Amino acid sequence: MGSFTQLTYHIVFGTKYRRPSIKDNVRERLYEYIGGTIRAKKGRLIEIGGVEDHVHILAGLAPTEALANVVRDIKANSSKWMNEQSGSSGLFYDTQIN
Repeated sequence: MGSFTQLTYHIVFGTKYRRPSIKDNVRERLYEYIGGTIRAKKGRLIEIGGVEDHVHILAGLAPTEALANVVRDIKANSSKWMNEQSGSSGLFYDTQIN
């Protein structure tokens, strides 16, 4: 007999100092990048959205992956990607998980 686990999280990232750093011209590509990071961690992006100063992520994560590690990787990788795209630094700062 097997078991079934379904872990779904609502994660909110705010930009550092709530600066309006996520511009329209990069937003969709950022969302795609975050989705790729989640898939690389054996997760499934269900929904993503936001505005210039924050991102909402609804994702199903594998029980074999620690939530803290997944969130750390999403924040680090997407911040690095945004820095490379825009030349800014320190994109994500505040995180809430529900």
